[in-house]
Amino acid sequence: MPKKKTGQRKKAEKQKQRQKEIRNKEILLPEYPCNAPMECEKCQRKQKSRAFCYFCQSLQRLPICAQCGKVKCMLKTGDCVVRHPGIFTTGMGMVGAICDFCEAWICHGRKCLQSHACVCPLQNAVCIECERGVWDHGGRIFKCSYCNGFLCEDDQFEHQASCQTLESENYKCQSCNRLGQYSCLRCKTCYCDDHVKRKGFKYEKNKAIPCPKCNYETSVTKELSMSVRSHRFGRQAQFGDASDDDEDNAPYYNSYVTYGNDTDDDEDETDDSESESEEEEDEAEQGLSETKTNTASTSS
Repeated sequence: MPKKKTGQRKKAEKQKQRQKEIRNKEILLPEYPCNAPMECEKCQRKQKSRAFCYFCQSLQRLPICAQCGKVKCMLKTGDCVVRHPGIFTTGMGMVGAICDFCEAWICHGRKCLQSHACVCPLQNAVCIECERGVWDHGGRIFKCSYCNGFLCEDDQFEHQASCQTLESENYKCQSCNRLGQYSCLRCKTCYCDDHVKRKGFKYEKNKAIPCPKCNYETSVTKELSMSVRSHRFGRQAQFGDASDDDEDNAPYYNSYVTYGNDTDDDEDETDDSESESEEEEDEAEQGLSETKTNTASTSS
C-alpha cells in the first residue's frame, strides 16, 4: 500500500498547484506593465506607460519596466547586463532598451531584454475602429469583450456599444434559410446547427464551437442581445419604414401644410390689424377736422 501523505506534504502540493494556476492564468491586457497608466510629471497628463511623454516628450524620473514592471533593480536575480554591485539602481541607470511595439522602457535584466520583444502583447495593437497604432495616440490599449479586437481609449465604449450587430438584415444562416442558432461576433454572421460544424474537424467537448470562417469562438444567438443591420434614409429615420410610405408621408405632408396654413393665418391677422389701425387713424383725423370747422364757425 502507498504511504499516507502527511499534512505538510498535502499543503506543499496544494501550494504547488496554486502557483501553477497563477502562472497559467490569462492576464488581461490592461494589467500588463507595458499597458499600465502613467501620469507625466511635467504636464500632468494621463497616458499609457511609455519612454517619453506623448504630449511634451519629457523623460520620467522613475521609468517602469515593460516586462517585469519593476521601478528599482535590487540585484535579486543577478542577470543584469550592466553590473552594479552593492547599489540599487533607479531611473535611467535601470533601463536597457525601448520596445518598438509598446514604446516603453525595458530594464537591463537579461531575461527581460531577451523575452519581451517576442511576447509583447501590443505587437499588433491597431485599433479596429480608427486604425491607429500605439505610436499614433497616447492612450492605453484595450480589447473588446465581444469580438476580442484591439481598441484605443477613445473608441473603447463606442465600439462595444455597437459590436453586437449583424452584417445581414435578418437572423438567418448564411448558407441556408434556417434560423441561425450560433453567431460569430467577429464576422458578424449567423450559422445554423448544421453549417456551423465542418466535416473532418475534431471538436472538443465542453468548449465553444469555432467559427467556420475565422475560427473564432461562436456564441449562442439567444444568449446575446444581437441586432440586425437596418437601412433608414431621409424621412424614414423619423417616421418609420419604407413599407408605410402612404402613412408616413401623409402626416409629414399634413404637418407641412398645416405649418403653411398657420403662417397664412398669421399674415391675415396682421393684415386685419393693420387695416383696423388705419381705419381708426382716419376716424381720428375726421374728428379733428370737424372740431376745427366747429370752432371756426363759432368764432365768426
